[in-house]
Parts: sequence; C-alpha cells; structure tokens
Amino acid sequence: MLFIYPAIIHEDSDGIWAEFPDLEGCTTYGDSVGEILTGAAEAMELYVLGLLEDGTQPPVPTDIKEIKKLEKNAFATLIQSDVDLAKNTKSVKKTLTIPAWLNQRALDKGVNFSKVLQEALVAKTV
Repeated sequence: MLFIYPAIIHEDSDGIWAEFPDLEGCTTYGDSVGEILTGAAEAMELYVLGLLEDGTQPPVPTDIKEIKKLEKNAFATLIQSDVDLAKNTKSVKKTLTIPAWLNQRALDKGVNFSKVLQEALVAKTV
C-alpha cells in the first residue's frame, strides 16, 4: 500500500533531521539530504507498518500546502513509501477453498495467491 506523508527537513548545527507532523515521534537523522530522504521513507514505512499491525488506522496526511516553515533552515517535502505488509512481519499459513475453475484461471494467469489474499484482506480491514 502506498502512503505519502509530508515531512519537515531541518538543517542545523547538529546536522540534518526530518520529522513527520502527522506521525508523532517519527523522526530520522542523516548527513546529507539524500540520506535523510531515504531514511525518512524507511522510518515512515516502519511507523505505518506498526500502526497497521496494531490495528490502528494511519492518520490522514496533512496537505503539504498547509505546512508552514517554523525555521529559516527548514523545508517541507513529501515522502512516499510502499508499505509491504508481508515484509518484516511473521507469516501464518492459511488453508482456503475456491472453485476449481477459478483456481485454474488464476494459475493460467500466473496469479500470486498469497499476494492477492493479503491485498484483499488489507483493503477490507484498513
């Protein structure tokens, strides 16, 4: 699932760091803007993944146009991450039954059954 949240990037005497106004406590640090953008995407992914695993709906992202710079050495940017709920989580085996004709059609199309079920369950539960 693709998530996009605004982040505020700060550059000060201690280095570069990012915070997410909508994700309380989600911050990251780095030595360069490139490093901070990569780190921010990873931090956001883990934060959102934690919310979803706890059964908590992630907050609605603030419109970036509503974010006001608080310091002269700060800027707002959008950070995106494709949160893969199968990654970094424990998997469980499930057995299910589907019609034979649907099974064959899916096999013929090369459908990944686990991925389809995960995506459908996420869509139904988020």
